[in-house]
Amino acid sequence: MSVRDYYEVLGVERTADEAALKGAYRKLAMKFHPDRNPGDKEAEAKFREAAEAYGVLSDGQKRATYDRYGHQGLNNSGGGGGGFDPGAFHDFEDILGAFGFGDLFGMGSGGGRGRAGSRGQARGEDIRHDLTISLEDAVKGTQAEIQVPRHDPCTRCNGRGAEPNDGLVTCPMCKGCGEVLYQQSFLSIRRTCGQCNGRGRLIRRPCVQCKGEGILRSERKLKVTVPPGVDTGIRLKQTGAGHPGPNGARAGDLYVVMHVEEHPVFKRKEDDLHCLIPINVTQAALGADVDLLTFDGLERVKIPEGTESGEVVRLRGKGVPSLRGGGRGEIIVHIEVRTPRKLSREQRKLMEQLRDLLPVENEPQEKGLLDRFKEFFL
Repeated sequence: MSVRDYYEVLGVERTADEAALKGAYRKLAMKFHPDRNPGDKEAEAKFREAAEAYGVLSDGQKRATYDRYGHQGLNNSGGGGGGFDPGAFHDFEDILGAFGFGDLFGMGSGGGRGRAGSRGQARGEDIRHDLTISLEDAVKGTQAEIQVPRHDPCTRCNGRGAEPNDGLVTCPMCKGCGEVLYQQSFLSIRRTCGQCNGRGRLIRRPCVQCKGEGILRSERKLKVTVPPGVDTGIRLKQTGAGHPGPNGARAGDLYVVMHVEEHPVFKRKEDDLHCLIPINVTQAALGADVDLLTFDGLERVKIPEGTESGEVVRLRGKGVPSLRGGGRGEIIVHIEVRTPRKLSREQRKLMEQLRDLLPVENEPQEKGLLDRFKEFFL
């Protein structure tokens, strides 16, 4: 059976570079993958053919032999023709992951982590810190000093976890390469060695300073700028403030999760602040000016004549600044008219006189606005 030209199989020019080869191979592998074409022998054959072509052309030495002598040269040198080159599947995990096939071949979250380590330095771990602030600080913004844990590489073993000089031995499972070759049906797949976690070496004598962990734990103080308008659940990110990466890789990030305390007077709803002000019957009937201590200082609340329980007065632009921009919310003052329970003799006499002058309106009314306000907060 004749074997097609490998460049023709991948559909690339003979001058194609590594990126062009990889791109062409991935496209074919995704198209003809057996899991996308169950039972299709032709697709399976094309998939195997593309993998074989890429396995040869992605290897500099094999490609040079093929360019000079063709398939015969590879057969004579034992470097190809009839089977898969395991190296071709070193990059195939990306294709499997693109279709969600990673778990199918045992390359779930653990495998992905291993691949990240083999292709480039894995960055350090992220840190979460929960920060509780007052409602006033949420409205105005603040600077907070926090203490976060830090994992620095051990200075004695340089993060390896083993005593210098003779603390490490070659992993017997992967022979020091950090990967193990597995055969799955017609696929040859490289996976991170489970015994050494891809490091290629095992600890024989743990470092006496870090006890074999490779890190030294400490705490550090950081200043966090809390912008006006934050609310519970908002995360503030500080790039690079997480744990240092291994072997000088990029550090992780710090995520500060905000928690805003309840306030005894104001209740927040989005960018508005709600509060309840009680007034007496004369203030309700005649109107009044009431001072309200807000986060911006004293504000004059004007109570109109004839105000009833449940009505509201709005102080615009005195609420919480919007994180999305567009100014501030409102302070919404809910009015509650309170009836005095204990009257002096003079007060009772005046109230009786007022009773005789006021009209009597005792028809049943619908649920009052004050009740709705209370339900709003419950």
